[in-house]
Amino acid sequence: MRPRRTQSGRSSGSRWAVPALLVLAVAGSRGATPAHAPVIAAPGVANPAHIAAGGLPPPGPVVRNPYRGESAIARAGGKLFVSMHCSDCHGDAAAGAVGPNLGDGRWRYGATDAAVFRSIYFGRPRGMPAFGGVLGAQGVWVLVTYLRSLPPPADQPTERFSRH
Repeated sequence: MRPRRTQSGRSSGSRWAVPALLVLAVAGSRGATPAHAPVIAAPGVANPAHIAAGGLPPPGPVVRNPYRGESAIARAGGKLFVSMHCSDCHGDAAAGAVGPNLGDGRWRYGATDAAVFRSIYFGRPRGMPAFGGVLGAQGVWVLVTYLRSLPPPADQPTERFSRH
């Protein structure tokens, strides 16, 4: 019996081919790695905020902000924030506008310095452009240092509201 073709032109049986081959390959290897198989290290960055299965975090470099706590760098970051037009979306003093408030400690993609760095450097869906190509790592760390220097708001709403 021939597999049925879907609208995309692929056969309905082909979606199971790769997972089935992967299961067979893993089951057949019984822990042995063939001499010709390359050893591939998964790229990544250690993130202390993630839960590690079995208590063993995957290997990866720990990313640290080289300017953490430096007030002169934070002031320079505030100027960079304005000159790069970050305030157009995130408002004056990063208090929020079209983009979210960056001083309230709530981060959709993680609150570590490394996670904030990745958000600025690589961008995020829904409108956050990637600034790594323009600013480089050093410039992004200056922005992260500025954002970390912002005091949390005195009155923080517990949920998002819309204005009419």
